[in-house]
Amino acid sequence: MAETDALNAKDPERGAPTEQEMPADAIAIVPVRQLVLFPGMVIPVTLGRARSVAAAQTAVRSERQIGILTQRDPAIDEPTAIDLYRIGTVANIVRYLTAKDGAHHVVTQGEQRFRIVEFLEGWPFLVARIERLAPSETASPQIEARFLNLKRQALEALELLPQVPQELVQQVNAISDAGSLADMVAAYLELPVEQKQEVLETIDLTTRLDRVSRLLTERIEVLKLSQEIGQQTRASLDKRQREVLLREQMAAIQKELGELDGTANEVAELGDAITKAEMPKEVEEQARRELRRLERMPEAATEYGMIRTYLDWLVELPWKLPPEAPIDLAEARRILDEDHYGLEKIKRRIVEYLAVRKLAPEGKAPILCFVGPPGVGKTSLGQSIARAMGRKFIRVSLGGVHDEAEIRGHRRTYVGALPGNVVQGIRRAGARNCVMMLDEIDKVGAGIQGDPSAALLEVLDPEQNSTFRDNYLAVPFDLSRVVFLTTANVLDTIPGPLRDRMEIIQLSGYTDGEKLEIAQRYLVRRQLEANGLKAEQAELSEAALRDIIDHYTREAGVRNLEREIGRALRSAAVEIAEGRRERVELGVEELAKVLGPPRFESEVAMRTSVPGVATGLAWTPVGGDILFVEATRVPGSGRLILTGQLGDVMKESAQAALSLVKGRLESIGIDPALLEKSDVHIHVPAGAIPKDGPSAGVAMTMALVSLLTNRTVRSDTAMTGEISLRGLVLPVGGIKEKLAAAARAGLTRVMLPARNARDLEEISDDTRRRLEIVFVEKIDDAIAAALEKSGGASTEAA
Repeated sequence: MAETDALNAKDPERGAPTEQEMPADAIAIVPVRQLVLFPGMVIPVTLGRARSVAAAQTAVRSERQIGILTQRDPAIDEPTAIDLYRIGTVANIVRYLTAKDGAHHVVTQGEQRFRIVEFLEGWPFLVARIERLAPSETASPQIEARFLNLKRQALEALELLPQVPQELVQQVNAISDAGSLADMVAAYLELPVEQKQEVLETIDLTTRLDRVSRLLTERIEVLKLSQEIGQQTRASLDKRQREVLLREQMAAIQKELGELDGTANEVAELGDAITKAEMPKEVEEQARRELRRLERMPEAATEYGMIRTYLDWLVELPWKLPPEAPIDLAEARRILDEDHYGLEKIKRRIVEYLAVRKLAPEGKAPILCFVGPPGVGKTSLGQSIARAMGRKFIRVSLGGVHDEAEIRGHRRTYVGALPGNVVQGIRRAGARNCVMMLDEIDKVGAGIQGDPSAALLEVLDPEQNSTFRDNYLAVPFDLSRVVFLTTANVLDTIPGPLRDRMEIIQLSGYTDGEKLEIAQRYLVRRQLEANGLKAEQAELSEAALRDIIDHYTREAGVRNLEREIGRALRSAAVEIAEGRRERVELGVEELAKVLGPPRFESEVAMRTSVPGVATGLAWTPVGGDILFVEATRVPGSGRLILTGQLGDVMKESAQAALSLVKGRLESIGIDPALLEKSDVHIHVPAGAIPKDGPSAGVAMTMALVSLLTNRTVRSDTAMTGEISLRGLVLPVGGIKEKLAAAARAGLTRVMLPARNARDLEEISDDTRRRLEIVFVEKIDDAIAAALEKSGGASTEAA
């Protein structure tokens, strides 16, 4: 029964007008919600409003018809004339019912369309004068064709609907009137009230048939798509039910034959693997518990694959500690010398480390962290340690890791969960006592998924990592027998608590002599093999290698050196492959043709040939380097101008240098009035590169003194050191890298703070032979050692 009202109204006690009082062309109007009555349709209507009940009762008593009009807005409880559509359907009341709960119901049958002419006043319900709309049906081929097409569509739609009454199909077949068919189809179609009202208001039969046909076509397409989806779903369900039935039958057959099914075989194999893995008791109990769950679970279950993968991880991890090969220290020294040239202090520390492991294999070994610029051999040192210990080597890259789960793993509740990189590395190594190198530990970053460096605290702590718990495994795993090594380029980005757990071993850059030895011993041979050449087919002379080191590379390590050697040998490979030559000897002359003009040249003498220029030494993450400090004086008011993208500390060093020079003008022999009407401009070239640190203080002071005294700084001298306002030269860091940079640049003399004398123990003999070291305690010593003797004080700007 169609609902037209949500209101409950009592039968009003009133004196209703009689039939003689209502004009002949007037009719009682019953407003309805969400309902459109078409001519020929029989629809039950529930009456809830007092005015609607009064109109229906009056029509029943007077045996008159009622007019059914649809509301524009169903939310209005007491609609007026403007709230109703203007075209509705005249209906006969077939039956009037009053339920036990007081609700009033009428069964109406639509007869004819009507249009409102005007609403009349004076009745307790809506009364309107109407115009009955006669059908415009005329027999024509066009209407007949549309009628047949609509009947075909209606029968097609009924076939697509599930459980359609056969009487409805017969009723459609029996209709011979085109207008009645259009109204019937529109009434049964699931359409919004607005669209049904549009069909009701369409008086022209041709237009009405076209509109209903179009709406029915859209509905048929929806029904076809729905039926196709339903068939696919049923086919999927039927296939699954068939598989289940076949699986049950197969299980019954195999049971009768005494054979195990596939799942049982897998469970048996996993049980044997768990026994052979020799897991700790707690881990084995967890594995057996998961195995029992797997045994009770159907293979098609979603969780089956997750449990199976988890058990595979447990049984494949190396829980049992393999027998350790004895450590031979003599063999370890041989391996280290074979793999690396120089690095004597580093090798000595590694031998000490191995000696302790040999004497106390159960002891808690320190975590070694190799810190140095790129290309100095940090990773290869780890490989050499693994060779010397006779253990598997595995490398885990931490560069760019910003998710804690990369270290601790993901919980099994997540789709695609895996253990962390540490556990994955041990599985790849296949041994619980492997050598694991955590590479680029200084490039670990915190993100929204947590801080990986905090997770590494447990991994790298010998006191805690014996019970390391990966989130995926959810059982403790002993990492205490793993030899952890780490590498970093800088220490600044490593958090303090993590840095405290490691023993820092600094690797400085190589000198030119060391690079030459490394190239002759390792790089040339490696590049010959990489380019398919033999030693008798191509040769790089010692002079050519020195030329590459001096004029084509400038780095702390040897990576670019190896690339340039590879470029030179590839040109030889082309000539040999083309058959032009059988043997190629590359000397200095051939080098320029292959590698192009030199990229680096010594410009020290040129840059320090005028007063106001001093050569300083700087430390960078990729090794040492030289920098030039330039000073000049321009007319002004005594300001200090700083350029060259200097950091705050370096700017403060420049201000301290100027104040120190101003306080010593008379002792230096400079007129104090010289700076009162001048601005001092200090510039450090390579302005695109940020620079910071206090170690350029001495160089800035020398540049200012050179400018004001018109005496040039010695072109063969570089300097480093921090200054104080008392004139003291304070110690700085990175001495080894700075001295190596000075030697590479062709300098022969270096001024160092006297308190850095202890750092000379780390300097190679080759560097000491090439450089004259001058120690200074005060700025006066630096002035005496740095400036040329010729020339005197001058008031002219350089």
